[in-house]
Amino acid sequence: MAEGLEENQPVDLSKHPSGIVPTLQDCCFNSRNIVSTVNLDCQLDLKAIALQARNAEYNPKRFAAVIMRIRDPKTTALIFASGKMVCTGAKSELQSKLAARKYARIIQKLGFPAKFKFPIRLEGLAYSHGAFSSYEPELFPGLIYRMKQPKIVLLIFVSGKIVLTGAKVRDDTYAAFENIYPVLTEFRKIQQ
Repeated sequence: MAEGLEENQPVDLSKHPSGIVPTLQDCCFNSRNIVSTVNLDCQLDLKAIALQARNAEYNPKRFAAVIMRIRDPKTTALIFASGKMVCTGAKSELQSKLAARKYARIIQKLGFPAKFKFPIRLEGLAYSHGAFSSYEPELFPGLIYRMKQPKIVLLIFVSGKIVLTGAKVRDDTYAAFENIYPVLTEFRKIQQ
């Protein structure tokens, strides 16, 4: 889940009791170039990564990220010292997810404790909230959650990423997130 604020900026807990402010975006992908963002949940030594990894370049005077490429699926990743990673170039959501996992595995093999943050047990969530949920992973990788109040549709992915859609006003988006956050926490996968 994206926090949407600069790290030192205070969160108004009366509006956002979870302490998280959802990031509002106009568009996350088009049909030819899927863009995914991943939080590897660890600090990274970019110089060490660039020196040890193949197909990686790092020029901190030009750009504050390692640029890494893989051939299958043909993608490019921007890897930041904060552990944030942006993967571009995939032709489908499935390819983008596979590429992001491959980049994370490369980072792990270099000795960093990289992992995808906040994975959700979608099967348990779908079973427990069957009146509001639709989850058919063969058709779509996310769980579709139709919230009644406010009337919002949420797409919830195993990675913990969520997309809230259908809000008429910004505050409905925030209210829906605060409603779903305890549910996501309840169905969070325990990391081994």
